[in-house]
Amino acid sequence: MNRFPQTRLRRLRQSAPLRELARETSLEARHLVLPMFVREGLAEPAAIGSLPGVVQHSLDSLKRAAADAAEAGVGGVMLFGVPSARDAIGSGADDPDGILNVATRAVAAEVGDALVVQTDLCLDEFTDHGHCGVLSASGAVDNDATLERYCSMALAQARAGSQVLGLSGMMDGQVAAARETLDAEGFQDTLLLAYSAKYASAFYGPFREAVDSQLQGDRRAYQMDPGNRREGVREALLDQDEGADIVMVKPAMAFLDVLREVRNAVDLPVWAYQVSGEYAMIEAAAANGWIDRRVSVLESLLSIRRAGADVVLSYWAVEAARWLR
Repeated sequence: MNRFPQTRLRRLRQSAPLRELARETSLEARHLVLPMFVREGLAEPAAIGSLPGVVQHSLDSLKRAAADAAEAGVGGVMLFGVPSARDAIGSGADDPDGILNVATRAVAAEVGDALVVQTDLCLDEFTDHGHCGVLSASGAVDNDATLERYCSMALAQARAGSQVLGLSGMMDGQVAAARETLDAEGFQDTLLLAYSAKYASAFYGPFREAVDSQLQGDRRAYQMDPGNRREGVREALLDQDEGADIVMVKPAMAFLDVLREVRNAVDLPVWAYQVSGEYAMIEAAAANGWIDRRVSVLESLLSIRRAGADVVLSYWAVEAARWLR
């Protein structure tokens, strides 16, 4: 009896060049988008304690960091604004002089020809209650009143120069409403990134510090239950039908199964957001010497790509891009 294997898969692993040739999934700088926070009134960047290495930017530092991202070769930047004043309807979100729209104009002028300038289209950073929409008299988020605000935001962001609007609020019908509004105002070429499968996750914790969240209560009435896989696919298919150009799964690493199923179900580009808690866990473990930081970061990004993401939003985007050169 022949005790030796006829099939030897290790042949493809025996040298670095062979492993490169046999690799099924690639990770490149162009696959990465950098989320960035800009805070109104800052003269210098301010560190975010729960996100080591990430800051709230001033306008000047935001432009410099965006230029660094372009030089590193990342695919884009996603901008989040942190206003100095908030109210019940998030008035600063669609104010042309609001921090996010001012920052968008500045970044688009600085690097708009080198990478894709994108903006978060949601009210949570701008409301004094921290929810992603307008509240009804009962205190619940009013879906259709919120859509009116989103449409106004969409126009403000498109006029400011955003090329991709990240609809992250999880309101029913948000993609169709924004698309109709943009088209009617001549912004047919502005892309819509639908946060289709956005889960009510514990992994958003550090992000709340980053945007100085005023959230009262939770978002489980509009963000998805983490136990639901099929619903995530259904949301993505609805957004595709409503006119989304790209669909998103968020968070990424805890929902790789959903990411794969969405990738299999839709014909659009599929993106994933490696969220603040995922970043913070790896940073904390690496700081304690428990894992190799660089290897772990790249493996985490590769796993999201392998699960089906065409693009990954990650706070490591620029650093990882430079490692990949």
